[in-house]
Amino acid sequence: MRMLLSFLIIILVMPYVSMALLVYIDQSRLVYFPQQRISTTPSTIGLEYTPLNITTADGETLHGWWVAAPDAKGTVLFFHGNAGNISHRINYLKMFNQLGYNTLLFDYRGYGQSSGTPSESGTYQDAQAVWRYLTETRNISPAQIALFGESLGGAVAAKLATHEKPGLLVLASAFTSVPDLATEIYPFLPVRWLARFQYNTLESLQSITCPVFIAHSVEDEIVPFAHGERLFQTASEPKQFLTLEGGHNTGFVFKQPAWIKSLGTFMDAHMVDRRATERL
Repeated sequence: MRMLLSFLIIILVMPYVSMALLVYIDQSRLVYFPQQRISTTPSTIGLEYTPLNITTADGETLHGWWVAAPDAKGTVLFFHGNAGNISHRINYLKMFNQLGYNTLLFDYRGYGQSSGTPSESGTYQDAQAVWRYLTETRNISPAQIALFGESLGGAVAAKLATHEKPGLLVLASAFTSVPDLATEIYPFLPVRWLARFQYNTLESLQSITCPVFIAHSVEDEIVPFAHGERLFQTASEPKQFLTLEGGHNTGFVFKQPAWIKSLGTFMDAHMVDRRATERL
């Protein structure tokens, strides 16, 4: 009887242990979903652009697009989410161009035409490289740069904001941290012990002093709305929260007029206008 009980325990425990090991070993495939094929470019929506290749401190080459706005007020540095590549964020370029801001949209290592393999430390190095490009190569004042991060990109943008002094930070559909989100996706696993990725946006916000704009949908099926609420509660003033509608990847589309108006008003109110500084 005791032997049978031991056998039954092994039969029940082994699948659980195997799943836990798989989550631990194969985490990169659960976090990153890069696509290499660039399916479209800004020219397809009538925007002129300059292709860029930016070298990171550890020697990777990041591919990106610089889209200038006429008589721009400032510049948006865009950090996309964990799937696809920059060609899937074309609509954002149009939005920022209409708002009167230049945009630098780039792919992390391993995404699109960028070299290398994605990793948490790697994405932070990528962020630092594109920041240096804007502030050193293009000589743009940090106060005239808005960091915009969607989903996982929110964690990368927030981390950069703890080291630099951007004009403001925008978090769209962002999560508090990977372990927090994983706990909700895999409630039956000890994910906080297993997690090899942190991407702790909540922790970063505790030391960020620039204005923060947070947008999240109540219908987000990937990152629960509560994550956006917690991020907003942690952020320092001045800050603003915009409630979106629709899914994780479509929220900004369903409420685009209000989204554009609210974000544009916040950016104009809290960013240092390049045109005004040039007139001084």
